[in-house]
Amino acid sequence: MTELGHIVLYVRELQRSLAFYRDVVGLNVVGEIFNGRAAMLSGGRTHHELLLIEVGAAPGPLTGRRLGLYHIGWKIGESLTELRAMKEKLERHNVPIDGVSDHTVSQSLYLRDPDGNELELYIDDPNVDWRHRHDWMEQPVKPLRL
Repeated sequence: MTELGHIVLYVRELQRSLAFYRDVVGLNVVGEIFNGRAAMLSGGRTHHELLLIEVGAAPGPLTGRRLGLYHIGWKIGESLTELRAMKEKLERHNVPIDGVSDHTVSQSLYLRDPDGNELELYIDDPNVDWRHRHDWMEQPVKPLRL
C-alpha cells in the first residue's frame, strides 16, 4: 500500500498561509510546532496532510532555505517491517538515503528523486493516538535504527 500522506511547504508568512488553508481551503489546525514557526493542518484523514514552515524573506526555489515545496510524504505501509523492506529495496537500487527518523507519530526514510525533489517514505506508529492526543508534536525528532 502506498498513499499520499502529506506535503510540506516553506511559506513567507505563517499566519497568512495558515489563514488561507484554514479559512479558505477548510483544513483544521492540528497545532503549531517549532516555537510557532510551523503549523500542521489536517482534513481529518491523518495527523497532518499539510505542514507549513515559515521562512520569512527567503528567496524562492533554491537549495536550502527557500519558498515552495520542501518534501512530499508517502505512507508506504503500516509496520516497521515494511519500512525496513523499503530501506532494503532502496539500497538494492543504489538510492542514497538522506535520513532515517523517528517522529514519534511516524517513522521515516528520506531520499531524493532523480531531479532532487525530497521524498519522505513513512509508516505511522499504531501506538500513537493522534486523533485525541497532541503531545507527540512536542517530541524531538529522534534517530531511527532499522
